[in-house]
Amino acid sequence: QVQLVESGGGLVQTGGSLRLSCAASRNIFSISTMGWYRQAPGKQRAFVEAITSGGSTDYADSVKGRFTISKDNVQNTVYLQMNSLLPEDTAVYYCNFRRSVLRVDYDYWGQGTQVTVSS
Repeated sequence: QVQLVESGGGLVQTGGSLRLSCAASRNIFSISTMGWYRQAPGKQRAFVEAITSGGSTDYADSVKGRFTISKDNVQNTVYLQMNSLLPEDTAVYYCNFRRSVLRVDYDYWGQGTQVTVSS
């Protein structure tokens, strides 16, 4: 069973930065997309940013210009650099690896890491 292990969350003041990491416990072949989602208290899990195997990125408007996703294919690791953090960025952040095989998608999720931004 593949596990995604996240790290890098914590408490930071408004305007601060954090870098989240997510590594797979073993190699996963045929990963099509690596991404990050977040869930704030009382809200549904929401898309933050993703990167495809080819390096194309997509992001939510709320993080444009502040968050940057990157990946290390060899290490099966994805990163989320978060700058200029705001209180509304407070949430549990989850990484997601999507594996696509014969047009069937398999999703792997991390356990979540808390990010708290104080005002």
